[in-house]
Amino acid sequence: MHYTLLDHTADLKIRVTGSDPADLFKSAGLALFDLIVDPQTVTPEKEIALRVGGADPADLMVNYLRELLYLWTGREKLISMIDIQDISESDLNARITIGRYVPGRHEIAHEIKAVTYHQIEVSRTPEGWQAMVVLDI
Repeated sequence: MHYTLLDHTADLKIRVTGSDPADLFKSAGLALFDLIVDPQTVTPEKEIALRVGGADPADLMVNYLRELLYLWTGREKLISMIDIQDISESDLNARITIGRYVPGRHEIAHEIKAVTYHQIEVSRTPEGWQAMVVLDI
């Protein structure tokens, strides 16, 4: 997982890197949950399929992270592993390993409310791929 927390007023802004688009999206999803809870405390329980679409890579990133965030906010599930099985500029298929939130074992580091389009960026760099994402807390 490769991400950097950047300064941003009243929100969390992260820069995520990856060697290719699959690695980038995997790192972004893991970074999102690393900001919520210590991943070492998550017990893997179940694997689920995730299919997401978007108009372009930036839209795909926002939609993907929103779906992952819903696992937490809507179902109280935490992510322990992500396997991006297929990805294009507008579609993503993944297998997500989730675990149940257990009060007392899981300390919430950041209460993330939403993934925003504000300053969203997904681009190829000389070193691989990079995304900039702002999270509403």
